[in-house]
Amino acid sequence: MGKKKVVSEEEISEELVLPSGSDCLGIVTKMLGYDRVLVKCQDGHERLCRIRGKLKRKLWIRVGDVVLVSPWDFQSESRGDIIWRYTKGQVERLRQMGILTMQ
Repeated sequence: MGKKKVVSEEEISEELVLPSGSDCLGIVTKMLGYDRVLVKCQDGHERLCRIRGKLKRKLWIRVGDVVLVSPWDFQSESRGDIIWRYTKGQVERLRQMGILTMQ
């Protein structure tokens, strides 16, 4: 086995994943190391989020990226999982649709 290839911004599929249920959009404010990230969510909470393994091996997440957060069932106001990272084009589409109101 060789190294896993990190996908570039252009190679990410253009499917637009929308928030559903308790999911919310957020902006990454601080990288805390390994797979932990501090995210300012659109619902007003600041959550300590974990990058799920499927994304960790595939995409880079940086400060300022717009992500889709799934809050945990317990500690829902302080913890969550990052389940999707949006590209710049997808962020613009979310703003045009009125779903993203932050920043």
